[in-house]
Amino acid sequence: MGNEITMRQHGLSEAIERSAEHFTELTVSRVISQEKGIYRLVSSQGEKWGEISGRFHYDIQTKSEYPAVGDFVMVDWNKSGGNAVIQHVLPRKSCFIRKAAGVKNEEQVVAANIDTVFLCMSLNNDFNLRRLERYVSIAWNSGAVPVIVLTKSDLCEDLDSKLIEVSSVAAGVDILVTNAMDHNGYEEIYPYLGEGKTIAFIGSSGVGKSTLINCLMGEKRLDTNGLRNDDKGRHTTTHRELILLPSGGMVIDTPGMRELGMWDAGDGIDQTFADIEMLAQRCRFRDCTHSGSEPGCAVQEAVDRGELSIDRLRSYQKLMSENRYVEDTQGYLAEKRQKFKNIAKINKRNRKG
Repeated sequence: MGNEITMRQHGLSEAIERSAEHFTELTVSRVISQEKGIYRLVSSQGEKWGEISGRFHYDIQTKSEYPAVGDFVMVDWNKSGGNAVIQHVLPRKSCFIRKAAGVKNEEQVVAANIDTVFLCMSLNNDFNLRRLERYVSIAWNSGAVPVIVLTKSDLCEDLDSKLIEVSSVAAGVDILVTNAMDHNGYEEIYPYLGEGKTIAFIGSSGVGKSTLINCLMGEKRLDTNGLRNDDKGRHTTTHRELILLPSGGMVIDTPGMRELGMWDAGDGIDQTFADIEMLAQRCRFRDCTHSGSEPGCAVQEAVDRGELSIDRLRSYQKLMSENRYVEDTQGYLAEKRQKFKNIAKINKRNRKG
């Protein structure tokens, strides 16, 4: 019974148990950290390192199918003492995906099976509404509930005006203000926690994610650093990790992100820019680009009247353009992967012959 309660604390739900029922000889586990191809797992039998099976690796079509921190997986626990072997990833209820950093057009799962994603932005020079729109779009598309966490309120001279700015680009999203320097400056986070709930902290380096988690832990579990001389953050978290909180619930700490590329997040963009989407419905032409050249553009008219910021419109157009590029290339990449799979199967049959 004690072990079962432990897995409930780690987010195991009845729905997940039902999806695991037909894997009768395997153990349901959760990924709590990841270092390249090695995973730290927790199950009713304890904690252990694990790796994916050769067959699982062969069957994977896209990067997002690999296990990620927060995933529930079915494993051969290997009671003899060796590494566990991951055979299957159970369906995800939510998944925060971005375009992988760099030039390659690949996706990266930042965290899986999260209930609430805390989008952290500090109230100093890190404050950037355009980047926040990007974060909110991807968060809405993940299936988790986004919450904006404004950190370092002690460094902000005009908090009310900053709150008005944030509210103008994040309709329907809760906004919390925190100050880890104050003993009670992080208590607004507690209502989102609870046994079996998983939250993820996502944001740039140096915004105070690790400091907030240390406050929730009641101890200095994670390393923290201040800002550099240019008011930019230093990288302190180097990998994603799922941490069980003493008050109940789990939190995922993530490295600071200098790049957050769109990856098939069209629905999230629509929700984040619902004001522009509503205006676009009144445009004369259904395929209006809102660039200023089409007659009867309700979006441009709103800009001319001062009802819509031109910067917000440009941000919307930029994110939509990025997302269309991803959608266009995904089909090509899928065909290419399948082609190589077919070649591998033919070569395998020839070797057997």
